[in-house]
Amino acid sequence: MATLDGKPASADDLLVLALTNVGHFTSMRVEDGSIRGLTLHMERLARDCKIVWNADLDTDRVRSYVRQALEGQQTPCVVRVTIFDPKVDMGHPAEAHDPHILVSVRKAGVLPPQPLRAKSMAYERDLPEAKHIGLFGALHARGVAQRADFDDALFVGRDGLVSEGGTWNVAFVDQEGTVVWPQAPVLPGVTMALLQQRSEHRVATITLDQAKGMAAAFATNTSIGVRPLAAIDDTEFPVDHPVLTQLQETYLSIPGETL
Repeated sequence: MATLDGKPASADDLLVLALTNVGHFTSMRVEDGSIRGLTLHMERLARDCKIVWNADLDTDRVRSYVRQALEGQQTPCVVRVTIFDPKVDMGHPAEAHDPHILVSVRKAGVLPPQPLRAKSMAYERDLPEAKHIGLFGALHARGVAQRADFDDALFVGRDGLVSEGGTWNVAFVDQEGTVVWPQAPVLPGVTMALLQQRSEHRVATITLDQAKGMAAAFATNTSIGVRPLAAIDDTEFPVDHPVLTQLQETYLSIPGETL
């Protein structure tokens, strides 16, 4: 069941979302009524609402609708908040500036999930600084990777630099044991931010060859936490590197914030 502004959403309510594909969202893993990085998720929604709709967002209303949607739900689960304007028109998108709040809930997977095998692909997301719903390119790349017997795609820009994955940030462990995040146009991920606050790390440009020369690699997002990369193309990585274990433990130890 999905709700729109706290009421059950109908097919008609969602029709414009399906046909125009304009909006932004955040997904949050809920465990025992709390969410890691909740404040960062609300800041993302407010920031992206300015970018996409040039409008302010009442995050207290968002939290209220999320609490309502979670009533009776078993946890852990993943709640997604999508912000869109039901009156948006493809011919005049600038006239849409009254965003509404769509909340949906799904079952969460086990943390940490199985290691990931990624296929490098030339791709750059539109407006990477916003977590928007324009996922065609990313999901098409994921499908291409899966048809080649990989789990997902790792994006490499026209400048030859590694950026991010299909729906996740990527980072590496260098030969000295330091966590390295790509300096590239990427989504400012909440899980990435939480780890950066708690772990020694650096940010640097990373070519595909440099990525393959790292000691280890991993993906992050709210749903998967810290997920080791087992391979990029035909380059294998250890999935039990001690830094990865430490990062997983660090992430799981981060207390959630109450809705």
